[in-house]
Amino acid sequence: MEKPVDEITEELEKEEEELEETEETEELESIVPEEDEDEELEEEEHLDEEEEEEFLEAGEKRRVRKEKEELEEDIVEERFYTIPLRKAWISTRKKRAPRAGRIVKSFVLKHMKVRTEAEEEEEPEKLVIDNEVNEKLWSRGIEKPPRKIRVRVIKDKEGVVTVLLAEGD
Repeated sequence: MEKPVDEITEELEKEEEELEETEETEELESIVPEEDEDEELEEEEHLDEEEEEEFLEAGEKRRVRKEKEELEEDIVEERFYTIPLRKAWISTRKKRAPRAGRIVKSFVLKHMKVRTEAEEEEEPEKLVIDNEVNEKLWSRGIEKPPRKIRVRVIKDKEGVVTVLLAEGD
């Protein structure tokens, strides 16, 4: 049997009220997590400040360690050289900067008497060319390396020879 229209409308109104109540509770639930998110954001900001302080402290510690390492490093020999690179200009335009790098390497090997081959029970000495020297060689591109370069060469107690750019260059 069919229900009268009044009963159907009452049922629809009840269903609508129930839907509204569930929507209100969902809205309230969605508001509550937002407050938690605000607290989380404040905690994250606080953590970010702490991390920033730790980062600054870590940077200072690294700087101090680096200075100590430089002081502790036993320098056996330190020399300043002006390396002529005019022979690099004899080669073709697209090979000048790489050749300049090879010239620097051979010059330092020769003048610092670096042993590249290991003798009985001894390690071969290493040659380390600093990145700043390489950047200086390549500063004007592959075709136009500098005509000469001033370097500081350090030999430590372990036999490692380091080529650095001379200060002021």
